[in-house]
Amino acid sequence: MKQTSITVTPDTSDEAPTLTQADFDRARFQLGGRAVSRPEWQTAVRARTGKLRINIMLDAPIVEHFKAMAGDRGYQTLINETLRRVIESEHLETDLRRIIREELDARG
Repeated sequence: MKQTSITVTPDTSDEAPTLTQADFDRARFQLGGRAVSRPEWQTAVRARTGKLRINIMLDAPIVEHFKAMAGDRGYQTLINETLRRVIESEHLETDLRRIIREELDARG
């Protein structure tokens, strides 16, 4: 009979302290090693991610649907990904239609 390992794995715990709102309020923002204001830091982050802050009115059931689907992720991120997939699928559909037409024209 093959002997199995009996190594005891220690319980791991997250030793990081729980952060409070006061901790975040005391945070210092830096860009390239220099201290900057919160608005300056936010502008830099938005520029880096290529995202744009907008206001949009959506039907309440739409928002609730995405909130329910999102779970731990942000529902706005899920809406953004869904819109991106729709745009990409439209390009895919357009490209496929063009290719099929070209193939059909080439045959006859």
